[in-house]
Amino acid sequence: MNHFWVFSGKRIKRSLIIAVALLFAAGIVYAEGKNVQVFFPVDSGPAAIYSVNTDKKQVALTFDISWGEERTGPILDILEQKGIKNVTFFLSSPWAESHPDIVKRIVDAGYEIGSHGHKHENYSGYDEAQIRAQISKADAILEKVTGKKPNLIRFPNGDFDKRVLRVADEMGYKTIQWDTDSLDWMNPGTDKIINKVVSKAHPGDIILMHASDSCRQTHEALPQIIDSLKEKGYEFKTVSELISGTETKTKSVE
Repeated sequence: MNHFWVFSGKRIKRSLIIAVALLFAAGIVYAEGKNVQVFFPVDSGPAAIYSVNTDKKQVALTFDISWGEERTGPILDILEQKGIKNVTFFLSSPWAESHPDIVKRIVDAGYEIGSHGHKHENYSGYDEAQIRAQISKADAILEKVTGKKPNLIRFPNGDFDKRVLRVADEMGYKTIQWDTDSLDWMNPGTDKIINKVVSKAHPGDIILMHASDSCRQTHEALPQIIDSLKEKGYEFKTVSELISGTETKTKSVE
């Protein structure tokens, strides 16, 4: 027996439209899946730490030092007078190597020391071999001068990119930034430095200050900053203490 199939033109057209639509939708899903992989990876790699998410009234005072010998002493005097035991200093290795007596005082006081790199230049402008060399050189000098290998790093000028973060992470470092910039490096006036820090400080904050000679007003503002934060109920922690066991706040890096 012969069989005959009768096809409806309208039905064929509708089926073709559905098929094309399904293919188009599949293409969009595939493309979006690719975009998610490129722009929003599940593992985005290491990130810099700016603060921590906590309800506890705790902050980290941090001081960068890259040159000079006149400002660090007065700052250490104030910290001692105010009974502040938990502070983090980020030391440039050439400075540390040429000022061993000041470094010894910082170490003897029990303060935490992190790396501020070797050359005070933007590491994002280096290739990966140069990045690694700069971190390694600073690492060796700081370990020799302080007796301990640092595991925190704050890059010169706060400059980095994804490559810098990855190399630092591979070398066992956490990259530390800040959420509150005291702007003491601008020497804007003691009152402005105080107001900037005290008004912006928040639980889990990492506060950026400097102990280099170019920052002439830091030691004048520091006593009031400490007293005001204490009056608000804040405790001072090292960066390591602050970030230990807490969720850190990071920012995306292009």
